[in-house]
Amino acid sequence: MEEKVLTARFGRLKDPTAVAEYVQQAGYQGLQKALQLSGEAILDELDEALLLGRGGASYPLGKKWRHLYHAVGKEKYIVCNADEGEPGTYKDKALLEQDPLAIIEGMTIAGRLFDARQGYIYIRGEYRQVHERFSQALENARKAQFLGQSIMGIPGFDFEIKIISGAGAYVCGENSALLNSIEGKTGRPRVKPPHLADVGLYGQPTLVNNVESFAGIPVILREGGRYFRQLGTAGGGGTKLVCLTGHVKHRGLYEIKLGTPLEELINSEAFGGGSSTGRPLKFAHFGGQSGMIGDLNALAACRYSYEDLWEHGVSVGCGALVVLDDSVNLVDYLTQVAAFFAHESCGKCTPCRLGTLRQLELMEKIQQGKADRQDLAVLQGMISQITMLSACGLGQSAGNAIASGLAAFPQDFQEKIQPTVQQRKVEVTWL
Repeated sequence: MEEKVLTARFGRLKDPTAVAEYVQQAGYQGLQKALQLSGEAILDELDEALLLGRGGASYPLGKKWRHLYHAVGKEKYIVCNADEGEPGTYKDKALLEQDPLAIIEGMTIAGRLFDARQGYIYIRGEYRQVHERFSQALENARKAQFLGQSIMGIPGFDFEIKIISGAGAYVCGENSALLNSIEGKTGRPRVKPPHLADVGLYGQPTLVNNVESFAGIPVILREGGRYFRQLGTAGGGGTKLVCLTGHVKHRGLYEIKLGTPLEELINSEAFGGGSSTGRPLKFAHFGGQSGMIGDLNALAACRYSYEDLWEHGVSVGCGALVVLDDSVNLVDYLTQVAAFFAHESCGKCTPCRLGTLRQLELMEKIQQGKADRQDLAVLQGMISQITMLSACGLGQSAGNAIASGLAAFPQDFQEKIQPTVQQRKVEVTWL
């Protein structure tokens, strides 16, 4: 990887909250470049960079920013989604702790572009030490005139950032639920449309991006959109932070160029180092709990890129990658995934509120060896209904891992079910 500072300055700063150290490591050069460009020129750079949102949805950031740029409202707001609640994901925590000023700079660039005066960062409530460190970084940025009133001595360039503490609800990672929580309402998703870029926080046009997305903005402005895009592939530019966990020797957080071979990421000594148990690696769960299960044998030639993973039926998602060996029966793993979604459903809509619970009950029945083949058909129909009828992304993705796991490893389910099929009527009206 190039010696240039990319998305993260991990280990480069003795005090990540110190503005002077940050400036020595190319800090605030992106903001200075943004001040020299027109709004359309900044948007062109973002389009050229092809940064796909790093929170999981992979929506083109340039397209989202251009929408907000032309949105009409009395005031515009900038919001950073740092409600990192996906098990196996800790990249945002690392950025908040070790490179907080990059996030602040990215949000400030957005504030300048959209003439927004107020920004919010919604940080997961469990990250108590992160709150303290990020608060210190904000204070240091104000003292150095990189935040607050008359930023960098420019009259009228006013932008402030306020920290909002989450209360532990996974659903608040959904952008509209997050905005409701900031407003002091129950953290439940809104009906869309209207889009948040038109009617967002307090009914005004609002930008919501992930921590890693905001941290990438200064890089794009500083080095140029073309440079950033060349770090990735034709389907998505830049580098990606990957949280690698499970049965690998070197579990941890890695910043890689998009397009890195998956085999290299998992097995090379520079990254995962291969199996930690000595047993063959069997499957990987991509992109968090709402992501897909992939057979590692079928993915041997796959690259870690948006388009290659999509082609193989999995996705980058939020960057989580859980790798497990052949000692694990997939049903046991997926039962825990089902329990997570049943616990985290906000209860707003019936398909998710009851569907995730029934999904868990059926997975437990299969795990305990009490199910038959017809139960598998019921499970597939159940997942289809939850996906189609749920109000937000939590319910719509609650069955992704199970459906993809059943397709990739039907034998793991066959091992659990009863050998004889009981003749009975299959109930499809399960809600």
